[in-house]
Formats: sequence, structure tokens, C-alpha cells
Amino acid sequence: MTTVTTLRPPVGRHPRTRAAVAPALLACSHGTSAPDGQAAVAGLVAAVAARRRDLVVAPAFVDVQQPDVPVTLAGLGERAVRIVPLLLSAGYHVHVDLARAARGAHEAVVGPALGPDLRLAEILARRLREAGLGPGDSVVLAAAGSSDPRAVADCRVQATMLAGVLGRGVTAGFISAAQPALADAVAEARRARPGARVAVATYLLAPGYFADLAAACGADLVSAPLLLPEEAPADLVDVVLDRYAAPARPPTPAVRR
Repeated sequence: MTTVTTLRPPVGRHPRTRAAVAPALLACSHGTSAPDGQAAVAGLVAAVAARRRDLVVAPAFVDVQQPDVPVTLAGLGERAVRIVPLLLSAGYHVHVDLARAARGAHEAVVGPALGPDLRLAEILARRLREAGLGPGDSVVLAAAGSSDPRAVADCRVQATMLAGVLGRGVTAGFISAAQPALADAVAEARRARPGARVAVATYLLAPGYFADLAAACGADLVSAPLLLPEEAPADLVDVVLDRYAAPARPPTPAVRR
């Protein structure tokens, strides 16, 4: 059962008075039916709440899981809410779904997506090394994909950041909706460097259906997603809190999915 993390009021202060003024961070992820993925994202939200005990930290989901964003916003009442998308690029969910939910709430704004960010590139590099990355391996970034060109551009920037961290070229491949398809990007990497292994950096937040598709792409090794059902990386918690503090995202025209 998904719960909202709340604060214990100081002794001597009425809890309703404290709750009325405490701002909220609504951590909104895509949602997944995979238990490992659910546990990984819940761990990230818990780590954010532990770091910022001055905030009410609440989870919400744009698909698959409950509660959804409008229900969670309603439950937060009239407090000021910053929606932080636990999404790696700013596509339809950020520009349309979350923007629409914020407009329908009392006092809510939408922060930026998590990526691109150099700290995410550092986590990706760690996951690749954990998977056995070698000095001569070609690297392909596996992103979820989107029909929104802004989200695709974000993923290509993230691939460039990862290339800088690794000190080698990195191409991007997409699991859905964008080109090149991940399997095609892996095949092209083999053609470009015959005999070299191909390593895929899984640019997904947590285990789930898309991570399973990435693992089956035909690469020689595939890294784990950014989050696992263990303690969330401290630098990822930093990214979430930086997005909470960042200026609100200005309204943008809707792009069809």
C-alpha cells in the first residue's frame, strides 16, 4: 500500500498548524508492475523524505500504479506543492500530464525532469563498471524513447555526458517510439568496430518491463538501471532535491504522443 510520508510536529505545536504550512514535494514516477521496480522507486522517495524532514514528501504515479497525481494533490490540501518528475527526460508526461494536474490544483508547480544531468552519467558509468565494462567495449545508451523530440534530445545530451565520463564515444538507442531502435544501435556499434564487445548502459530509473527489453537487446553486457531495490544512490537523491529547488518549468505547447 502506498503511503504519504508526513512530518512529526515539534512538541507543543498543534499538528494541524504545522501541516497547514509545511510545503510538499510530490515525487511523481511513471509506475511499474514489477515488484523490484516498485521497491526501488519507493526507496528513492524514502531517501528524499529522510534528507528533507522539513517537507511533506508524497509519491504519485502517471501510469500503472496508484495513487495518481490528481488524487495525491487533493490529499495534500492547500499546502504549496512542487511536483518533481521522477522521469529521466521531459516528454509528454511532464509537458502535458503533470502540467494539466498542476493547473487543476490549489498551489502546485512542476519542476524539471531528472535528466540530463552529469550526476546521472556518473551513476550510469558505475553501473557499467559493475556489469563488467572493459576498456575496449563500445557503449550504447538505452533510453525508453518518446515521440516528443524534446525528450529524445535530452537523451542524446545524456549520452554525450556519459561519453565524457567514460572517455569514449557513446551512441543512443531507444526502446520505443524513437530512432534508432536499441537493437539497431547495438548492431551498428558491432559494424563500426568488428570484434569489440558492445555494452549497453540502461538509462532507465528502475527495474521493470523496459529494463527487461533492454536486457534482451543482443548486447554483450547490459548494466542495471539507475535504481535497484537497495539504498538509493546519494547523488540521485541530490538530483531530486535540486529539481525541487529549481525554477518552475514554463508552460510549453502540447506534443502528441
